[in-house]
Amino acid sequence: MPSIKQPIALAALLVAAALPGAAFAQPAWPAAKPITLIVPYSAGGSVDFNARLVATRLGERLKQSVVIENVTGAGGAIGVAKAINAAPDGYTLVAGPDSAIAIGKLINPAAFKFDPLKDLAPVGMLNTAPMVLVARPGLPVQNYGDLVKLAKASPGKLNYATSGVGTVLQLAMELLKEKSGIYVTHIPYHGGAQIASDVIGNQVDLAMLVSTSAIPHITGGRVKALGVTGSKRLEALPNVPAFDEMPGLKGYSMVSWTGIFAPAATPPATVKRLNEELNAVLKDPEVRAKLQEQGAVPGSGSAEDLGRFVQAEYARNQKIVQAANIKE
Repeated sequence: MPSIKQPIALAALLVAAALPGAAFAQPAWPAAKPITLIVPYSAGGSVDFNARLVATRLGERLKQSVVIENVTGAGGAIGVAKAINAAPDGYTLVAGPDSAIAIGKLINPAAFKFDPLKDLAPVGMLNTAPMVLVARPGLPVQNYGDLVKLAKASPGKLNYATSGVGTVLQLAMELLKEKSGIYVTHIPYHGGAQIASDVIGNQVDLAMLVSTSAIPHITGGRVKALGVTGSKRLEALPNVPAFDEMPGLKGYSMVSWTGIFAPAATPPATVKRLNEELNAVLKDPEVRAKLQEQGAVPGSGSAEDLGRFVQAEYARNQKIVQAANIKE
C-alpha cells in the first residue's frame, strides 16, 4: 500500500519549485550577472577614464565583468538617480563625483531630488585631485600674496574662470576669497576646454583648474601658478606652495574627488567585499601610476571613511554656498 506521505512530499516539492528562489536559488553575488558601474558624465573625461581603469581590475578580482554605463544629464543628477533607484543587490554602482554628491543638491534642488547622504551606500574613495589657481601671463603678480594686494587695491576688477556654476572649482575659489578678504568676479564657462586658452591669451585674469589640466600649462610656462588647493604640494609642481602653507590660510584644503557608491540598502557584506577589492585594486602599482598620470591621487580607506568624508564635504560646501549665495 503506497504511503500517504509520498503525494504530500511531491506536492510540497511542486509548491517549492513555484516559489521564486525557494528551490532554485540565484547564484551568490557576484556570479549571477555583470556589475554595472554608472558614470554620470559622458565618455572621455577624467571621471570616465578613472572609472574604466578601476572597473577592469575590479572585474578581474571579482571574476565578473564590471561594465561602464555613461548616463549623462543635469550635472550628474540623472546618472546618480539611476543608481539610487536600482535594485540594491550589488549589481549597480555609481562613480559619484564631488559636484553630483556633495554640491548639486545645495544649488539646484529641483534637479537633485535625492538625498546623497541617505540614498547612497558609500563603498570607497576612487581618487582625489587637488586644484591649482593660475594667473594669466600679463597679470602683475608672482604669488598669491601679490594677488591679494592687487585684488584689495581694485575690488571686483579682477575675474576668475571655472568650468561652471556650483562646481568644486568655484567653491574652492569662493572659500579662498572669503579667507583672504578679496573680491574677484566669477566667469563660469560651459566646460573647461576653453578656459586655459583664454588665460594663456590674457582674456581672463585667473582660473581655478583641476591639477590634470593645469600642470602642462604651468610646466610649459604659459600660465603662472599661485597655489595648490590640497594640503600639500604636488610632486609635479614642487615649487608651487599649497595654500595651507600661506599666512591666514592654515587648514585650507579642498580637492576634487570621486567615490564609488551603491544604492542605500545594498547588503553590508556586499559593500564590505566591494570595498576590500577596490582597495586592493588601488594598491596595484600600475593602477596607481595611471591615476597619477591623470593628476589623481589614488583613493583608499573603508566605506565608513568615505561616508564621514562626504558628510564633512557636504557640511562645508553648504556653508560656502550660503556665504557666497551660489545659485544655478
